[in-house]
Amino acid sequence: MSDIQRYDVIVVGGGPAGSSAALQAANGGASVLMIEKEPQIATTVRTSGVTWMDTVTEFEIPKRCYNPIKNYGFCSPNNSVILHDKTHRAVVLDVRSTYRWLATQAEKAGVTIQTGVAIKKATRNNDNTITISGTDNTMAQGKIIVDASGFSSVVAQSLGATQQWRRFGVGAEYEMHAEDIDAETWWLMVGSMYSPAGYAWIFPVGGDLVRIGVGIAKPESSVDPREVLDNILQKKIGPVANLGHLKISEYHYGLIPNSGIDRKSVYDGMILVGDSAGQSNPLVLEGIRFAIRFGRMAGDAAAAAIHDPNNTKPILSSYETDWRRMAEARIRSAYKVQNRWLALSDEGWDKELNIIKELSVDEFLDFVRADFTMSKIIKMTVRHPRLAVRQLFKLVQH
Repeated sequence: MSDIQRYDVIVVGGGPAGSSAALQAANGGASVLMIEKEPQIATTVRTSGVTWMDTVTEFEIPKRCYNPIKNYGFCSPNNSVILHDKTHRAVVLDVRSTYRWLATQAEKAGVTIQTGVAIKKATRNNDNTITISGTDNTMAQGKIIVDASGFSSVVAQSLGATQQWRRFGVGAEYEMHAEDIDAETWWLMVGSMYSPAGYAWIFPVGGDLVRIGVGIAKPESSVDPREVLDNILQKKIGPVANLGHLKISEYHYGLIPNSGIDRKSVYDGMILVGDSAGQSNPLVLEGIRFAIRFGRMAGDAAAAAIHDPNNTKPILSSYETDWRRMAEARIRSAYKVQNRWLALSDEGWDKELNIIKELSVDEFLDFVRADFTMSKIIKMTVRHPRLAVRQLFKLVQH
């Protein structure tokens, strides 16, 4: 058995939440170890990479890591709409490049990164530190643990703090070379021909690359999203028909929590962040902006707790209070809207798109971003006094 490595903070998971937490903890003066199970950061891609221009600008993500989007297509079985903007306000990330850039920033700040180490178990010690044991006999002991392991929440589950997510989204996606693509336009596709409980997408990555995928909610549907995706590609359904010849470059598959945010994110000496904490937008299942922002907040809290060990509990608790104040109401509102969407028939989706056609680009983006501030919803109900928007108001005001 190898010697135990000792650190102030151990971060489990090398995705955007983990790298961001590790960076801030190191910047706060803590000794930090980040453990990643894959042989390299982002060896496997598990997300379509959609986020927003204000996010990449705020966190100074290099331009080489994303493709800007300014047009937004939305189609159902018998209806479609494209909203055109003058500026780029959404982006599709090169996920691998972005994650590796984030990890490099953490490493430059002094974080020790160990890859290829899967977590076997976590054990709480008598002095309230936590020992992380890896499948390669790696053992590391930390005063504060940040579980950024994603959907599996491997540390929290090992310590008995959480259980597996009961409701979640499953996504299957091909990154493909396309013969004919508008690199500034994405597509969201809804209705039974695209997904029995969810949606499909076309997200341009830049150049001739595009990501085409299907997301399905579990347990609402038992269908395999890859089978649905293959059928869409084989039959050239919807906007896929306009892409010309397609050639597969990579296959991506991922799971994302979709159970709301009822799970605690702070336990004794442990912080959950990113997908481990359920911090995602359930409408379009994107969470990278939350992962980076709340990862940094988690790292700040971990470093502060290290420097003031007599106040560890209130310091860590402040992380949960702060991120919930920023996002909880919006995520809960989006969760209610998602439940309504999952109940829509094909005819219902066709009618829903008639409402979307009336929205401005600002209103549409606020909607898909789950930016449901009450002032914005009130403005929407005044501008669009139709039933569907008034139903939205009723959903999100509670």
